[in-house]
Amino acid sequence: MDRNSIIGIIFIFLIMVVFFTINQPSKEERARLKLQQDSIAWVMQQEKMKAPEMKNSQDKKFMIADTLKNDSSKKEFLHNEYGCFSQSGNGSNKFYTIENNLIKIAISNKGGRPYSVEIKKYKTFDKKPLILFDGDSTRFGLNFASSENKTISTNDLYFVPVSDQKEIVVNGKDSITKFALRLYAGEKSYIEYVYTLASESYLLKFDINFVGMQDIIAPNWSSCDFNWEMNIPAQEKGRKNENNYTTIMYKHSQEEMVEMSANVKPNESKEAKISTRVKWVAFKDQFFSSVLIANNYFENASLKSTMIQEPSPYLKNFTAFLSVPIEHKSNYNIPLKIYFGPNHFNTLKSYNEGLEEIVGMGRWIVKYINRWAIIPVFNFLNRFINNYGIIILLLTIILKLVLFPLTYKSYLSQAKMKVLKPQIDEINAKIPKDKAMERQQATMALYRKVGVSPLGGCLPMLLQFPILIAMFRFFPTSFELRQQSFLWATDLSTYDSIFEWQAHIPLISDFYGNHISLFTILMTAATIITIQMSNQANTTTQMPGMKTMTYIMPFMFMFMLNNFSAGLTYYYFLANMITIGQNYAFKSVVDEEELLRKLNDNKKKPAQRSKFQEKLEQMAKQRGYKLPKK
Repeated sequence: MDRNSIIGIIFIFLIMVVFFTINQPSKEERARLKLQQDSIAWVMQQEKMKAPEMKNSQDKKFMIADTLKNDSSKKEFLHNEYGCFSQSGNGSNKFYTIENNLIKIAISNKGGRPYSVEIKKYKTFDKKPLILFDGDSTRFGLNFASSENKTISTNDLYFVPVSDQKEIVVNGKDSITKFALRLYAGEKSYIEYVYTLASESYLLKFDINFVGMQDIIAPNWSSCDFNWEMNIPAQEKGRKNENNYTTIMYKHSQEEMVEMSANVKPNESKEAKISTRVKWVAFKDQFFSSVLIANNYFENASLKSTMIQEPSPYLKNFTAFLSVPIEHKSNYNIPLKIYFGPNHFNTLKSYNEGLEEIVGMGRWIVKYINRWAIIPVFNFLNRFINNYGIIILLLTIILKLVLFPLTYKSYLSQAKMKVLKPQIDEINAKIPKDKAMERQQATMALYRKVGVSPLGGCLPMLLQFPILIAMFRFFPTSFELRQQSFLWATDLSTYDSIFEWQAHIPLISDFYGNHISLFTILMTAATIITIQMSNQANTTTQMPGMKTMTYIMPFMFMFMLNNFSAGLTYYYFLANMITIGQNYAFKSVVDEEELLRKLNDNKKKPAQRSKFQEKLEQMAKQRGYKLPKK
């Protein structure tokens, strides 16, 4: 490393130190932030000790109704607010359970909605029951105007169950059970929610039946708004990493799936308004999802994602307003489905709703590499091997074998450039530095004579980038790796921590984290070795500082990937180690003296011009340029 490079590194380091020092919070700001966090924690504790905070004006109306001691006054108030739905405006919370071997759903009579869902076969990272959502923070129901010019929200009214059975368990192969609740607007007019659950299924059928409602709903309403809102709890180790994959996804009826950006700042929101038809909307976290599916379509959708700041146990708040088309008939049915379950590719695919796209596989060619190569090979190995560390090792070896021809071609190209370096040095010695164009032309002429392409080593490596990106998408969202241990890593789906600390260290805690991931350290070391070997073989003249930058990049990735999946950094470590072994093997096989002799022999052969080169020369002649003599 020359003196200029060292000075450049020192200046970069000083600039970064000055920048972060200037931008770090002052002592007063840190104290204010600490006070704010303590206040939030205190408020949350108080909320646990009292009734849930009123969510909207409807809750306030119920409170007013409850304070009216006179029954006639209460009835009059409810009638003024809800018209023919007034009988459903007063009641008490009751819960009913429907479950099979996979999921357990608590349904509240208030709103007739799923109040909580437990995924029975899985636990959170700290071994607690895995609850997708729970409590009055959720909203789930229809909003519409009645013919009496009343605004009705079914989420805030009390349904009546058709059956008094409070717990329904679906047992036996192929068995199916139903649970129905009705929201009455009159003796023969009601909205009915029918939940149908089959054994061994994460898919809950959800039918909305309008019976005798043709004159109750305002005649100018051709659709109702379905309001769905949910707070997404943290389930995994590493809140930051989990937040990267917690987002809203939706699928157009024309089969195109769209994923909203998961990068939301604390207490800020991202919104999406879709004016076209939507097939389904998914509230997705890293490994589990709740998906509302239309048998036909939703006419349009308005979606909103809001980040929830620590120390809340929730990651984000998701809200969806979905337009559901209706007809003014005496009996009308809206068939829907709800998926409550894991983001497991084959499980999602089995329902034939395009739900497998929820699994983050990337886009374009990366998506197809994951779907048609990585996942099938991974699943095939999983049929015979239960240790996922070994599966990743075998998967890495298989990929390296597939890419072996490209890797060898890249090494051979670098070897050719290396043996030609003395001749390149002669050209540079003959032609002064100020004639850079002549140097380049002479160098390219030499390459043409000996039959070497300067891009020969780059193109094979570029072709491997889609696979590296595919792995970057595959491992952090691979459900199979969740809570699977290997060596010192207790969970391959999140970071492998060998040392942790609680104190907040400026810059380090913000950018690196409060732990050290050993696989990330090993990956960084292996990457530096591969770069060292590549730089030794590289004979091309690099821009000042570029060689140094190649060594800085691994440390940048070390900071970036410290919070990522251990399975991902383990794969990158293995890939680099195999590359190091391949380079040593290639070095022992390739005879550089024999290679140089063949290249020099190529000089004696008549130069063969490509059609592209001939075309360029023809165009140059037409424009009056004189070509150099050969």
